[in-house]
Amino acid sequence: MDPSAPTASPGDAQPQDIRSHQDGAEQGSTGASVFRSGFVALIGRPNVGKSTLLNQLVGQKVAITSPVAQTTRNRLRAILTTPSAQLILLDTPGIHKPHHLLGERLVQSARGAIGEVDVVLLLVDASQPAGRGDGFIVDLLRHSRVPVHVALNKSDRVGADAEDLAATYRELLADAGDPPVAWPLHPCSALNGDGCQALVEALAADLPPGPLLYPADTVSDQPEQLLLAELIREQVLTLTREEVPHSVAVRIERIVEEEAKGKVRTAVLATVLVERSSQKGILIGKGGQMLKAIGQGARLQMQKVFEGPVYLELFVKVVPNWRSHPGRLAELGYRGD
Repeated sequence: MDPSAPTASPGDAQPQDIRSHQDGAEQGSTGASVFRSGFVALIGRPNVGKSTLLNQLVGQKVAITSPVAQTTRNRLRAILTTPSAQLILLDTPGIHKPHHLLGERLVQSARGAIGEVDVVLLLVDASQPAGRGDGFIVDLLRHSRVPVHVALNKSDRVGADAEDLAATYRELLADAGDPPVAWPLHPCSALNGDGCQALVEALAADLPPGPLLYPADTVSDQPEQLLLAELIREQVLTLTREEVPHSVAVRIERIVEEEAKGKVRTAVLATVLVERSSQKGILIGKGGQMLKAIGQGARLQMQKVFEGPVYLELFVKVVPNWRSHPGRLAELGYRGD
């Protein structure tokens, strides 16, 4: 499966597998359901489980996850195709109060997605009562011209107080304005999949009628370099946690296929950028052990992407204040669009 398969334009001749996937769906004149397709933006505060839900819905890993808030930096597209609909899911950076230019561009990217989609899915952490951050996003979405759904995520973490917690979100919506917003609430668990099928059906029902926008077996349109860079950054976030949280970026320098010992392997050369020399020391670790662990973890994930052996070479480079430098951000793909 090629994760970066090109988009099929509506005017292109459709392959047989696409036509057959839509058979029985585009029969509005006979009373059968019409095939639907469109874009769904996943919006929410940092660390509410947007990337985990994205991976759960498409059935495989297309977005990195970590316990660290604000893990997502790019608006990633995942494609979920069912017999009756195709949903292009946009995983956006968490909406938060930015503290540097990178943060401003991430929030700008998330907010920009709201006006470019057919449906908005607001994710909240249902294991916690509604907070000010949720209220800010509800106010942001209140005048949205497209349908909005609310996913009460992390339902697997709640017990007897589930109804009381859900009530705080109903109250938040009721107090959002006059008239109050009436967005449907969907309890679900991105971790174990509970409620996800019903959520998909509800989102699909609000999409406009349309053809497949991607081949039916496509699950992501991420560029290969972005995907590999994210896999490395995921290992940095997982293994270093709070020591080197958001001062890290990854740049893929080269991807080549080479022959070694009679076998073909993919060689990846990447540079990990940090802002301070002390962070470089943490990433390398004593005797290079931390950098080795980061490389091993990322390499295992890359081998799943390439379906074969991978050689990964990592370098660490100090670039002071890169998160506040417009040129550096543009070079790394953080433009806020």
